[in-house]
Amino acid sequence: QMARGTDGTSSRNTKMINKTIGIVGGGQLARMLALAAKKLPDLEEVKCHTHIFCPEQKSPATLIADGRTCAAYEDIPALIEFAKKVDVITYEFENIPAASMAALNEHGFIAPPVKALEISQDRLHEKKFIKAQGIDTTEFYDIKAPDDITPALAALSGQGILKTRRFGYDGKGQWRLTQKDLAPPIDRPCILEAVIDFDKEISVIIARNTKGETAVYDPIENVHRNHILHTSTAPATLPDTLTQTAQRIATTLADALDYVGVLAVEFFVVGDNLLVNEIAPRVHNSGHLTQDACACGQFEQHIRAILGLPLGDPKLHSRAIMTNLIGDDILDAQTLTPEKNTYLHDYKKDDIRAGRKMGHITRLFPLA
Repeated sequence: QMARGTDGTSSRNTKMINKTIGIVGGGQLARMLALAAKKLPDLEEVKCHTHIFCPEQKSPATLIADGRTCAAYEDIPALIEFAKKVDVITYEFENIPAASMAALNEHGFIAPPVKALEISQDRLHEKKFIKAQGIDTTEFYDIKAPDDITPALAALSGQGILKTRRFGYDGKGQWRLTQKDLAPPIDRPCILEAVIDFDKEISVIIARNTKGETAVYDPIENVHRNHILHTSTAPATLPDTLTQTAQRIATTLADALDYVGVLAVEFFVVGDNLLVNEIAPRVHNSGHLTQDACACGQFEQHIRAILGLPLGDPKLHSRAIMTNLIGDDILDAQTLTPEKNTYLHDYKKDDIRAGRKMGHITRLFPLA
């Protein structure tokens, strides 16, 4: 395991510290962060409260958080008042308006840092940043206008994946193109990426705290269906050399960003090579299995990191397979929980929709 500063020790002679964590966003990631914060007093001399900022009156996170501000993400005065009520601000998703983050940055400590958010919000900036660290990515071209597509496709041997530079996730804002296809009408900047014939997709979850200490999880192997994560398995089946390289790349990126919090780095494995696909400056769907399979899961790790606490042990104590429950899958989930070493995480969303993440199940097995 690549880990620095992961002893997790605490002193019983220290005074109890009260901290309120402000979380922008009210979905399942915010919910699981809030749950982790509630458990922290059992482990550290810190009492954590959580305050959610989101536009929904009822959301997965507001059901269990200590406080709530219900307002639009563009409501700057409400954001400033929210910032005054908390000790540290974090967020559960990337697509927060830049003006809102700038306002928050003036009135509180934000972790992960705004720099990481700005880079990850724009696929072109993200790719350029990764390459500037000497790390390989897929080949890509900047598409400013529809006329840029044809020469870029020719440079990519006639096929590529066109993606909007901003506001795309779970396959949204993406088109696979060949020179025979009519280019989709685009009204915003895009990026054209090479089509990669990869062997597998993996991700590495890394935590970095305010002291620059890091804890890196084992690589996780991911399978997608219809552009949505279906299963994650840890540890990924990889040679030790690739495991170490993936963890080293994640550490390099976290250090380059002067990162605080949990960062996810997604890779394509192509033979003996790794290509970084993208980064996510937050707790990540593929890391959900760490809740049940590791001594310290990604949500607790994130809380520790942003509060400047010692990081927990990221080591796997079990092999794990996480399955996302999409749409109606959640209706049958209760029938699976009697299985031994099976853990259901229901996000408590009322509205079941096709393609919507409603929960996940993690199954644990002995490590080989």
